[in-house]
Amino acid sequence: MRVLGLMSGTSADGVDAALAQFKGRPDAPDWALLSTASVPYPAELKERLVHVAQGEAISASYLLEMSVAVTEMQAKAAQLCDPQRSASLVGCHGQTIWHAPPPSQNDRSDGVLRRGASWQMLQAPLLAHLVGRPVVHDFRAADLVLGGQGAPLVPMADAALMGRIDGWRGLLNLGGIANITLIPPKAGPDRQNPVLGWDCGPANTLMDLTMARLSEGREVCDQDGALAARGTVCEETLQRWLQEPYFLSSPPKSTGREVFGQEDLNRRLRQLGPHAPEDQLATLTAFSAAVVAQDLHRLTSAGQPLPVELLVAGGGCQNKTLMQQLRQRCLGVHVRPSSELDLPEQFREALVFALLAWWHQSGHPGNAPAITGASKATVLGHRVDPA
Repeated sequence: MRVLGLMSGTSADGVDAALAQFKGRPDAPDWALLSTASVPYPAELKERLVHVAQGEAISASYLLEMSVAVTEMQAKAAQLCDPQRSASLVGCHGQTIWHAPPPSQNDRSDGVLRRGASWQMLQAPLLAHLVGRPVVHDFRAADLVLGGQGAPLVPMADAALMGRIDGWRGLLNLGGIANITLIPPKAGPDRQNPVLGWDCGPANTLMDLTMARLSEGREVCDQDGALAARGTVCEETLQRWLQEPYFLSSPPKSTGREVFGQEDLNRRLRQLGPHAPEDQLATLTAFSAAVVAQDLHRLTSAGQPLPVELLVAGGGCQNKTLMQQLRQRCLGVHVRPSSELDLPEQFREALVFALLAWWHQSGHPGNAPAITGASKATVLGHRVDPA
């Protein structure tokens, strides 16, 4: 079955599309990536999305206009990736506006049940009409209803797409937020262990906001990590940040721009105030690597071995300084881009949502309690057919 996946991530850069063919067992499918495409958001739309995702008040009519614009951009990416409309189904993540997972057990001291919620902006009936095919969307809702975090949703798909090796295998996505997947080995005592995954913390969000601030809006990112490469990491401040509650909490955990956005950046920049701009950016870049490294090395203290390799995808792969920091801090782990295994760095998550849509069609669960904390595994997403 041919399925088109659409992904627009926390960085709000635009829409990535991946057309894939799936057949065979859902948990270990034969798959092929047939084509990819990417459509950037217009600058004004991106700015609106970033501000709303950081809690800026906005009118309902403005939100409605944004949702139409986001949906139209999804349709544009779909048309560019699959102009012949060969896909039978479309899986669309939508644009995350706000992610509010349920509190951890440690934060429920008052005994009050607080449900999680997450909003991925999309007008699914409009998208189904524009692309002329059924659309599966709203992938997080079922997991949240079952008490889960609703994120990350990529780990089980990662395991199905990439398979197992002789040791633990890690996959790291460096989008706006860094999320990690750990896949058990194919043999040995750990082979029966569950797939693991969680959100480590900020990847590109704080760095990109810093570059926009330093360049007065002329630059959206630190191209190739060039400015950070000229700076010196303020290690003492970085180590202090790593002691914050989110980074010391155990999975399941998920987060987003509502936590690591402009307000959070302002606080960190105040702490880095005496330092030069390149030192500030170098520290924020190293911080994005350090949250991953700390999570990995906490595994060893819990008796679990480090992954043999860490395959890295997402926009952060293009940041040479960030990749260098990962290699320096993730000692004992072979860090390399996912493209070395024919998984394009930019389109991994679009491929994942194509698979999740195929799983929805097949009635195959897409989440896992060990990852999200949900009470059970369940089929994810809701299907909308063209009017």
